[in-house]
Amino acid sequence: MLYRENGQFKTSYAADQQIFPILQDRVVIGLLLAVAFVAVPALASEYAFRAILIPFLILSLAAIGLNILVGYCGQISLGTGAFMAIGAYGAYNFLVRIDGMPLLLAVVLGGVCATVVGVVFGVPSLRIKGLYLAVATLAAQFFTDWAFLRIKWFTNDSASGSVSVSGLSLLGWQIDTPVEKYLFCLGFVCVCALLAKNLVRSHIGRAWMAMRDMDVAAAVIGIRPIHAKLSAFAVSSFFVGMAGALWGFVHLGSWEPAAFSIDRSFQLLFMVIIGGLGSIMGSFFGAAFIVLLPIFLNQVPAMLGIPINTALASHLEAMIFGALIVFFLIVEPHGLARLWSTAKEKLRLWPFPH
Repeated sequence: MLYRENGQFKTSYAADQQIFPILQDRVVIGLLLAVAFVAVPALASEYAFRAILIPFLILSLAAIGLNILVGYCGQISLGTGAFMAIGAYGAYNFLVRIDGMPLLLAVVLGGVCATVVGVVFGVPSLRIKGLYLAVATLAAQFFTDWAFLRIKWFTNDSASGSVSVSGLSLLGWQIDTPVEKYLFCLGFVCVCALLAKNLVRSHIGRAWMAMRDMDVAAAVIGIRPIHAKLSAFAVSSFFVGMAGALWGFVHLGSWEPAAFSIDRSFQLLFMVIIGGLGSIMGSFFGAAFIVLLPIFLNQVPAMLGIPINTALASHLEAMIFGALIVFFLIVEPHGLARLWSTAKEKLRLWPFPH
């Protein structure tokens, strides 16, 4: 009875097209934002910021970008780690080569660099799809791994091959402590999530979903495949590139190409599949699952008092993690977002039978 829209009448198109048309949803989102911006900075520990909250926010942004391509447009990609690397190295070069370059502008320009490369590697999607497209995007991963490792210009002629950034600031606000880094990432992710949500609800998003459901029928009704597919690659790469810049600047501080290996691409793909394809909220669910589960699996033996060496714990974590992913995909192939939707539908009908 607490989750009913009875009596909530819509008297205009604007009210009917709200992102959260039900009052209860708006209240819950408002409370979540209040907790995230006010309560968490005051109560969370430094470990929670560094190991959980900041990685969760940045990976959520990357998962949103990948979900636009895979979940909304139906174009499989295994090169997400490459586009994160392009965003990170692009933003780094703008920051160190241009005096007075603002941090925010450098991050956005890093996303623009990833957009350009993403469109180039998205061109094969006009002729191939499925597994063949996955292999084509995988080429981006191998190409960037080689380029950032061998071409010294990208690393500003660093002898070790690694790069580092320090002294981050935004409009005079020094971003040094974990709390400041968390608030910067949180604000960035909130704006990008709102932009992505409105984008997938627009005519561009409907074109993406039409291409995903049946590309031939979409072309028949007037949707241009070249525009829909390449725009999905562009927007996806832009979000992923900005996430890569945040990952390098805010989370790591210093990094090398191995930080954006193919393992990162698979990790993000698992996030999208587990969280829910074609769902912005599912991207957050998937990121939370991937970030929190390994920490939980590491803590369980300690809580039970079972002595396990580091190597065995690492192998058990990988085995249990993989088994849970397979189990979850069998039980709920539509992801955690589907469970969230089902729970809301049941709340609307409670206490009556569904």
